[in-house]
Amino acid sequence: MKEDLTFEKAMARLEEIVKLLERGDAPLDTSLKLFEEGTMLIRSCGEYLDKAEQKVVKLMKSETGEPVELPFEAGEN
Repeated sequence: MKEDLTFEKAMARLEEIVKLLERGDAPLDTSLKLFEEGTMLIRSCGEYLDKAEQKVVKLMKSETGEPVELPFEAGEN
């Protein structure tokens, strides 16, 4: 993942790639390069989301009614 590539920039570029591919007027080699770039961006976005999920905390009330931060556990709704 490039250091200057934010989640938002990656998503914006993905949207551009989708629009370019949907037009269908790019040569095959250009389309393949765009597809490869899109695949890399999807992977990067997935990494961003995985890291964000690991940082998520769930606020719960303790026995005294005070909020307590508990780590997010995968599979919880």
